[in-house]
Amino acid sequence: MTACGGGSSPSSTSGADTSLSDIKSKGEIVIATEGTYRPFSFHENGAGPLTGFDVETAQAVAGKLGVKATFQETQFDGIFAGLDAKRFDTIANQISINPERTAKYDFSAPYTVSNGVVVTKSDNTSINSFADLKGKTTAQSLTSNFYKMAVDAGANVQSVEGWAQAATLVRQGRVDATVNDKLTYLDYAKTTPDSGLKIAAETTDKTQSAMVFRKGSTELKAAVDKALTDLRADGTLAKISEKYFGADVTK
Repeated sequence: MTACGGGSSPSSTSGADTSLSDIKSKGEIVIATEGTYRPFSFHENGAGPLTGFDVETAQAVAGKLGVKATFQETQFDGIFAGLDAKRFDTIANQISINPERTAKYDFSAPYTVSNGVVVTKSDNTSINSFADLKGKTTAQSLTSNFYKMAVDAGANVQSVEGWAQAATLVRQGRVDATVNDKLTYLDYAKTTPDSGLKIAAETTDKTQSAMVFRKGSTELKAAVDKALTDLRADGTLAKISEKYFGADVTK
């Protein structure tokens, strides 16, 4: 694959940023996404076509760039390593922006604003705040932003691949809770009304999620930012959001 945004690439001259021109010349942007992270990136009915809020948003961005959106499904715990290895050009998978990540990667303008929640069994009365997670066991993906929230609260963390596995462990009583995105929980509650789970606590801080690029992908980032601005202005982002959440979660 042609290197994107790589001053370290032998094909780039004087560290020139070829992140956008590489994509234009290929006629496609290769996008990493989990494919198992409903409602953001998933297969309808388990085996149907790849869809979801992030998938449709990335497809709309690609359309504005004038290239094809090609998705490469990747487990979350390997998604940043794949970007580093230039297996894809960007990630669209509800990647939240934090200082640790911005030190290593370039982010687009945010296209989702949400907050974190602690999810427990409905009959759990011992967890009513993040502070109550101290000494409790939570199920988390080890490279997610919510893993850090759980650890900072003093929880013992059991590693899982994603939300579906975490929710199952909570339902089975094998862990006390999971910390995840409120939008993920709300979608789950809508599609699994008898889940027996509840939101026990919420963060006051909002999280912003965006597309991620290798450092130095300045031209690609600028083009994606413009695409997102246009999609916000013409109502496309709000329309996609309403489809999945019944509200505009893009601002």
